[in-house]
Amino acid sequence: MGSNNSGSNRTLIPEARQGLNKFKTEVASSIGLQNYEGTDKGNLSSRQNGSVGGEMVKRMVESYEKGL
Repeated sequence: MGSNNSGSNRTLIPEARQGLNKFKTEVASSIGLQNYEGTDKGNLSSRQNGSVGGEMVKRMVESYEKGL
């Protein structure tokens, strides 16, 4: 069986890392998590961390659909 890198936190385009981090911070702020970039994520609940990722995906899908 081959490896599929499932669960890895690897950015396919390294140049996109800065933009993704900025986007993550903006999303976290919009859902009420201030200073997210400087926060120890281990001190946040799974729900809080998952909300950031979920909202990011939601916005990326919406953006893609508008571009179709």
